[in-house]
Amino acid sequence: MEHHLYEAEHHAFRELCKEFLAREAVPHNDEWEKAGIVDRDVWRKAGAAGLLGMDVDEEHGGGGQRDFRFNAVLVEEIVAAGASGLGFGLHNDVVAPYLTDLTTEEQRKRWLPGFCSGDIVTAIAMSEPAAGSDLAGIRTTAVRDGDSWVLNGQKTFITNGELADLVIVVAKTDPSRGAHGISLFGVERDTPGFTRGRRLEKVGLKANDTAELFFDDCRIPADHLIGQEHQGFYHLMANLPRERLGIAVAAVAAAEHILSVTLDYAKSREAFGRPIGKFQHNRFLLAELDTEVTIARTFLNACIVEQNAGRLSVTDAAKAKWWTTELQNKVADRCVQLHGGYGFMLEYPVAKAWLNSRVQTIYGGTTEIMKEIIGRGLGL
Repeated sequence: MEHHLYEAEHHAFRELCKEFLAREAVPHNDEWEKAGIVDRDVWRKAGAAGLLGMDVDEEHGGGGQRDFRFNAVLVEEIVAAGASGLGFGLHNDVVAPYLTDLTTEEQRKRWLPGFCSGDIVTAIAMSEPAAGSDLAGIRTTAVRDGDSWVLNGQKTFITNGELADLVIVVAKTDPSRGAHGISLFGVERDTPGFTRGRRLEKVGLKANDTAELFFDDCRIPADHLIGQEHQGFYHLMANLPRERLGIAVAAVAAAEHILSVTLDYAKSREAFGRPIGKFQHNRFLLAELDTEVTIARTFLNACIVEQNAGRLSVTDAAKAKWWTTELQNKVADRCVQLHGGYGFMLEYPVAKAWLNSRVQTIYGGTTEIMKEIIGRGLGL
């Protein structure tokens, strides 16, 4: 099926992404997975290639293209290349809107040029040891003290956490108001009182640095408040649909990629004198998966169009996020089975795809939370 989402400039950008990843990521990926982190310099190279801040205004060093299709192309190619350590999606898809839409001009001048050049790697710190999807349960606090804010608390599961030069931290500025007393802050590397814990050992996404962050009387300038005081919950809610759309893009790309790999395997691997894809059970299974992935791609593309038009709803983003990530897990699991014993070997891409897929239904809002959102949208 021809989907008609991308135009000539997106196809050209895709070739740029492919060339960059083949040159700067694929040869190093095994090494990065063993180290648990990518080389810092690959971020600067990505910035120089125009892969960071595509929708940031040109005056601040960005591409000036407020078109999520460019973001989607980059994520699709990172998935196809197996370069799971590159946290460009978190940087471009999740953090960018906070820095472009909620900051002052002074903040934009301070942070956006480095954001686009790769000199500033970013992260967002929401999750805590005792609070994930329930933002009202976070314990990190920020107290105003003269011309400063003083942060205290702990964050965990932070993508890009070790490499990050700028972290958007979610903290309570009025604990009595629960989720409605939350604010956002920009905390820079080497700020006194800001430290990083151990590099977390994960089941998948081995090359991506995921860290614990600690704030112990961490004093930041008052003008590092991002957005409005006590309005952090609303800022987060406004930007979560885009984050969940980005996760859905990765999910569909991963499902498409591993299904393609498995189709090739089913045509070449023989058992009992014929390719395993010729057995009716396997043929029907692959037909089902192909149908579901096509349907997922169709809905995803519609959501991308809605995002570009500024109309993507919280409910539709939730639908895309849970459905595509659950499908990604299903496709990966079935494709492992079709590979037989080889599917359990890490040297085969299907095994890594299986491991990397599992977290997709968890971060960015679990499947269960997505269904809650949809249910409330139905008036239930």
